[in-house]
Amino acid sequence: MNLFLQRAAAEFPETVIHFCPLSSERSEEVGRVVPDEPSIRKAHPEDSPYLLRCAQNHFRCLAWGLSLSLLIGANGRAAPERELPAPGYVTGRKTRDGTGKYYFDREIAHYMTHEGAPWLDRPEREVEERPDLVLQALQLKPGDVAADIGCGTGYFSWRMAQAVGAQGRVYGVEIQQEMLDLLAGKMKERAVTNVVGVLGTIEDPKLPQSVDLVLMVDVYHEFSHPAEMMAAICRRLKPGGRVVFIEYRGEDPAVPIKPLHKMTEAQLKKEMSVLPLTHVVTVETLPRQHLVIFQKTEGSPQRDKDTKTNR
Repeated sequence: MNLFLQRAAAEFPETVIHFCPLSSERSEEVGRVVPDEPSIRKAHPEDSPYLLRCAQNHFRCLAWGLSLSLLIGANGRAAPERELPAPGYVTGRKTRDGTGKYYFDREIAHYMTHEGAPWLDRPEREVEERPDLVLQALQLKPGDVAADIGCGTGYFSWRMAQAVGAQGRVYGVEIQQEMLDLLAGKMKERAVTNVVGVLGTIEDPKLPQSVDLVLMVDVYHEFSHPAEMMAAICRRLKPGGRVVFIEYRGEDPAVPIKPLHKMTEAQLKKEMSVLPLTHVVTVETLPRQHLVIFQKTEGSPQRDKDTKTNR
């Protein structure tokens, strides 16, 4: 193993660095984490000893996954379900609305607590986010099992519950018990019985069964551990199941949302590229957000159909 890591550090320095986070002190020493360039791009020859120690200390680093794939290929055996790479987090400059933690060059934003719940049920949200168009794009069927990650008070959960019908189920996932209590109250008011609240963690939604679709509305950019959370979501996604992101368009400066609470389509594709997910379509019918759909593709790298629709 040590011999392979040495070779990996020498032959694939950029790959190894990307998935082995540096401390802030070491980052400053090699000149990689700076305000205008928060992530590590390229290795210097003198960094090799540090890279070796980093790879050894992080047993799930990309080099380990690469070694397994090489061994499997050499022996001619069929590869099992693709292992996901270790998280590539980097500490960098902390901005006003951010955490100072970077993932694929993106600073992770602070999440909203249950105290901000009234904003989720504001009357103007129906005009600003067009939930009718969202449900049309989701194409849920009776009997489907879906998950609303970061469901809040259930603004989309109860609508999804109507779409899947009495034989279907919607799991409303939150990491705050207070928010789940609000969800339960809202569902009781609407007499919705097929929405089940689930208390997840920052690394795992704790879904009790496999699902056909996972929806995340303006929440992914706030995940403190996006790599771990998405890996857990993929494990609970049925083959051919879909992951749907709704995020305010980061490409459009006219969208009146703080920059860290918006995401570009390109950034979403970049972050999903390390997962067994294929980009299917990006729907641009919403007033301020784009709806980006990925599909689970077991045993194959992420592909991009580069499809958009404005219908």
